[in-house]
Amino acid sequence: MAKSMLGQDPESTAAVTMLKRAVELDSESKYQQALLCYQEGIDLLLQVLRDGKYHKQIKIEDNATGFSYESLFQEYLNETVTEVWIEDPYIRHTHQLYNFLRFCEMLIKRPCKVKTIHLLTSLDEGSGQYQQSSGLKEIKESLNNHGVLLKLEYSSSIHDREIRFNNGWIIKIGRGLDYFKKPQGRYSLGYCDFDLRPCYETTVDIFHNKHTKKI
Repeated sequence: MAKSMLGQDPESTAAVTMLKRAVELDSESKYQQALLCYQEGIDLLLQVLRDGKYHKQIKIEDNATGFSYESLFQEYLNETVTEVWIEDPYIRHTHQLYNFLRFCEMLIKRPCKVKTIHLLTSLDEGSGQYQQSSGLKEIKESLNNHGVLLKLEYSSSIHDREIRFNNGWIIKIGRGLDYFKKPQGRYSLGYCDFDLRPCYETTVDIFHNKHTKKI
């Protein structure tokens, strides 16, 4: 299960209150008054988006399912998305590289027309360095075959996890892309379909801003 809520800034609260009132009036067959409240509530929500104050939070509970990348990101991806920035310190191990690959596959499949993906991650300085570098190189070459440029950058001080789309949406996941649990077995449900894969407990914060900071 997951809990979702809008940010508690005054503009969002006012919009929600107005829309709730509209629903109440609608149920009482007071359609003219309800229409006015719907219009005012929608205007308030649009103002929140224009000001970059939109905030939605999703709390993914331990062992929850239904949170594949497609399910989580699809409403924020459209044909205006051409550039994506990912900050995630842990794109190192095999399963983390596969997670990043799945995320890239989603960007290719969705209606967006992504041309550039920026990845800022930390460099594995241990025994997994070759695996990380060769895996990311292969992903970069594969993306290039689909007309997408992957720009890699490493940082030894990165801690935050954040995904940004150039249409203004910003998604911060507490665990980054690595919020799925290991499947019970190779032939168990959830091994291929990540909507059926249990998740670790984490929080997803979604913002909208008119200007997306570049890495």
